[in-house]
Amino acid sequence: MSIELSPRRTSMPHTDSEIKRNVIVRRRIGTLWRTLFLSCIVLGMIALGLLLFRVLNDAGGYVAIVQKVAPATLADRPLAELSAGELAAIVKAKISKNVYNRLDREQPFAQRSQADLLALIEERVVQVRIIDSWTLQESLFNRDAIEQAAKADDPTAVVQWRWWFHPSFLTEPMNSKPEFAGVRTALLGSIWVILLTILIAFPIGVCAAIYLEEYAVDNWLNRLIRTNIYNLAGVPSIIYGMLGLAIFVRTLEYYTSGAFVGVADSNGRTIVSAALTMALLVLPLIIINAQEAIRAVPNSLRMASYGLGATKWQTIWSHVLPQAVPGILTGTILAMSRAIGETAPLIVVGASTFIVFDPSGPFSKFTVLPIQIYDWTSRPEQTFRNAAAAAILVLLALLLTLNALAIWLRNRYRRST
Repeated sequence: MSIELSPRRTSMPHTDSEIKRNVIVRRRIGTLWRTLFLSCIVLGMIALGLLLFRVLNDAGGYVAIVQKVAPATLADRPLAELSAGELAAIVKAKISKNVYNRLDREQPFAQRSQADLLALIEERVVQVRIIDSWTLQESLFNRDAIEQAAKADDPTAVVQWRWWFHPSFLTEPMNSKPEFAGVRTALLGSIWVILLTILIAFPIGVCAAIYLEEYAVDNWLNRLIRTNIYNLAGVPSIIYGMLGLAIFVRTLEYYTSGAFVGVADSNGRTIVSAALTMALLVLPLIIINAQEAIRAVPNSLRMASYGLGATKWQTIWSHVLPQAVPGILTGTILAMSRAIGETAPLIVVGASTFIVFDPSGPFSKFTVLPIQIYDWTSRPEQTFRNAAAAAILVLLALLLTLNALAIWLRNRYRRST
């Protein structure tokens, strides 16, 4: 019986010219798609470059400074050459007795370093104030116009170059004056929250993924659990914040405030409440990525282990997990990157927008870098936006450092397996 081919099946090229034309068309289509993919990469790089340029543009440049008291009138030598005792004597002579006693109670003057006392003299005695600031781009190309504008604002103003991202920016606490503001308190808060979040979420997420992939049978209950885990990964973070407020801050206040271990000056709005909330937020990501990593381990490894008499747990511990660790750590990196930049759930849980005391434990009040950045960018003064740009650089550096550590651990496990 003969079979008649349809016109569609007989449209294949037969002659040499048709084959060449077909190859040329397919190559053009391939080139078009490759160009499209490359354009997406270039577009992303341009967007990232513009973002970094915008941040760096605000993080440095000229500032116009005025001083209420000239430093030369405070001593017969430059202040930088004075000892800590001599600087402390200047502070005691120039500020009120009540302010001096309060500063001494916060940190005794005998224990303050020369750098701390110089910064204190600039803030309290010299009263340095930035009256205007310019971006990096303006400072590089318009120096004369900047000096004229500064003199127009205040004839005594001095134009100086200032990088807002400097070492003391990391070591100084928050301040109502942007000239002396730092991110130490927010940086310590971010480190506390992210470390506790990983300590809570990582073991729970990996254990849940092991059960779902290695032990759970295929029934409706386990399929429902898997489906809900996938759905929870897409829930807006503000919902997790409301959940954390209801459960960890209010219902479990006795435990999250530290009252059960004798902490009396705290409420449920603590670091541990924030870490538990963030752990809920990243837990679906860790579970899903750990499941994928465990599922990617070849089944032949399990069969070989069983063939040698190993139990199921021995097979998981000795063969499955070592092979899956690089993939699990990759998922943890993604989860950590999301947690460190979140703001909405922490605002709902009760992170402070202005706090000058460093967190000393899991039951301390806290703030984090994203909230500090949000607070500064919402203020009308340009100088606070300059400080916010420097804080963004600190946040990026912290994120890259933690990611580099996780990548190093992942590569180390990958080489060992």
